[in-house]
Amino acid sequence: MRIDVLTLFPEAFTGPLDVSIVRRAREDGLLDLHVHDIREHATDRHRSVDDYPFGGGQGMVMRVDVLDRALGHVQSLGTEAGLVVLLTPAGERLTDALVRELATHGRLVLVCGRYEGVDERFAEHCVDREISIGDYVLTGGELPAMVLIDAVARHVPGVLGDEVSPEEESFVQGLLEHPQYTRPAEYRGWAVPEVLLSGHHANVSKWKQEQRLRRTRERRPDLLDAGGHLRKPDERETGELQSDGAP
Repeated sequence: MRIDVLTLFPEAFTGPLDVSIVRRAREDGLLDLHVHDIREHATDRHRSVDDYPFGGGQGMVMRVDVLDRALGHVQSLGTEAGLVVLLTPAGERLTDALVRELATHGRLVLVCGRYEGVDERFAEHCVDREISIGDYVLTGGELPAMVLIDAVARHVPGVLGDEVSPEEESFVQGLLEHPQYTRPAEYRGWAVPEVLLSGHHANVSKWKQEQRLRRTRERRPDLLDAGGHLRKPDERETGELQSDGAP
């Protein structure tokens, strides 16, 4: 998978994406990541990328012409056009289902918003998906882009090695993950649940499912219906926050 990132701060991506699983995925050629500076496509001597909003208001808005030139250049670098994703608090919430969908694309182009956001004409005519990582505002779209990259990379074939492991984690089938334990079996009087030491696979599986439901009911009741059962995907809240800046 190829991922291109358009940002005003390329240096922000040095470090977080150079460690652990994402680093190995890049070294193994499973994830081809490129970061591009939007300012390189400004045309004036000040390298201006933003301007005052029409109609008044606080802050600055990223210019449609600069963004369009930057996107056009980046799209030309790949053999296939990438799905263009704008990170914005006005977008659909990033979920496990959406992450899995994004992972099926051969190429993603992530656009990191800044200031009061981007000119709406860019979002309307150049962007395929608008995505938010939550109902809060950050100073820019760089951190949300890193979150999206990390989440999507884990679903690229071969990245995790163990192809089964993502299927037992939180939000798979809409539930939170069950509690995890390891050695020692007892520490300071804190014991591991006996069922996990029994070797009885059917009982262990039953316990795990019960714990997924219990934990979801206690911590994320919004994922369940009034009867305590898992909601259908289209019944779960997506939530949007119309605000400034990035998600």
